[in-house]
Formats: sequence, C-alpha cells, structure tokens
Amino acid sequence: MTGPLPTGDVVVAEDLTRRFGEILAVDRLSLRVKSGQIFGLLGPNGAGKSTTIKMLTTLLEPSAGTASVAGFDIRSQPRRVRGRIGYVPQLVSADGALTAYENLNLSARLYGISSRQRKARIAEGLEFMGLSEHGGRLVKTFSGGMIRRLELAQALLHRPDLLFLDEPTIGLDPMARRTVWDKLKELRRSLNLTVLITTHDMEEADQLCDELAIMLDGRVMARGESAALKAGLGQAATLNDVFAAACGGVIRESGDYRGVGQRRRTASQLG
Repeated sequence: MTGPLPTGDVVVAEDLTRRFGEILAVDRLSLRVKSGQIFGLLGPNGAGKSTTIKMLTTLLEPSAGTASVAGFDIRSQPRRVRGRIGYVPQLVSADGALTAYENLNLSARLYGISSRQRKARIAEGLEFMGLSEHGGRLVKTFSGGMIRRLELAQALLHRPDLLFLDEPTIGLDPMARRTVWDKLKELRRSLNLTVLITTHDMEEADQLCDELAIMLDGRVMARGESAALKAGLGQAATLNDVFAAACGGVIRESGDYRGVGQRRRTASQLG
C-alpha cells in the first residue's frame, strides 16, 4: 500500500452497468461507500451483487458507467486499484494442498511484500485470525471457518484500504459465521478498514453492516442503515419486511445451473 489512506467516499460508482449479451446484469448502479464502513450489497442470487464486486475489483470491465476505488479509476488505473484492495471471492481461494503458512507466503510474494517483511506479516496474520498454532497444517484439514479466516489473512497481508468479500460466510455453521463477523468488526475498529460485502443472508446484513443497498435485477431498490430502513416500515418490521417492500413483495427464482453448482461446491468445501 502506498500513499495516504483515503478519507470520505472510498467507493464512488456512477451509472455502473454490465451486460452479458442480452442480459443486463447490473443496471446503472450508483453507489458511495464511506471510509471505515462495513457496507453490504444485499439481494437474492442473480441480483447483480457479484458482478458489481467483480467490476469494482477490476476483474470485469463495465459495459458503461464509471467508478473509482480508493481514489483510482477502475478503467484507467486498474493496477493502482488492485494495490489498494483485498478480495476474498465466494469460491474457496486457499490451496488445500499447501499449509496455511505456505498459502500466506505465496500471497505475500504475489503482493510484492519484501522478504524482510514477509515473515512478520505472516505471523501477524496467523495470530490475528487465531491460526498461529495451525500454520504448519495442510489447509485441506481445516474447518470451513478456519479456511475463511485464512483467506481473510491472505487478503490483508499488503495492508489494503478496502476489503471486498463475496458471500463471506456461505456454507459456514453458526459459530463459524459469528467468528468471521467478529473478526471483520475488529478489523474495522482497529484499522479503520472499509469492508464491502455481498450477502443474501438477512441476519448477516442486519448484524454486520453499517449501511445496506438492496439489489434486485441489477438495480438498487433501497439503501440506508438497517435500523432506519426497518423503522420506515414500523416498529416491528424486520429486514425481511424491508426487502419484500423494496422488491415489491415478489419472490423470484434466481441463479442458473452453473451458479447453483458453484455455491454447492463452496458450501461443501467449507462445511
């Protein structure tokens, strides 16, 4: 990481759009994420959440619109964007045939962390994620929660300003989910780290996120703090009620064969 830590809006997207042939996956999305927030993109499978993340992390080029991340344009300055962010995809990214230490060492080398700093960074990451005693174990022997914590440690080695997490607790049991939530809150408190997550889990969005954007069919249907969104519907309203109201109360089947298969494989690997 180089340069000063961004303040104000760390993510600014204007009319961000992505088409896949005739399919409009993200439809003129405009979004602002403040420094130090945990911001959630909430919606069902196929709402456009993962496509949005892939555009903001420069993995997918927008069809139209603009966005800046950590002060850099995703189109003209993709390398600068990637130097400022960490990213944990929905699918398992740690190599099960390597130990936790070897996974972190590989990530550190890819991030260009000097050999002088590498050992200390890896030790810090393992300690923070509660994995110090497991650094020499093969990752394929880890539980799902341990794998996710290792992937968080990998994404944080280069001290990013902003962390992107695509469905961070998919396939995890309730205790492992809460451990991941606690680690994310601790990162926000201790490092002022900005976190942008995608989720379709109402409890996760309610418990973890400072602010939410509810997506459906590639568009933002509602946005705000969870408490304010619920209060707008009445004292007893839940986030499920907010989602139903924002999306017109329509239940839709979403996702395709490939997407369902990926999600099931991820849940199986982490479960």
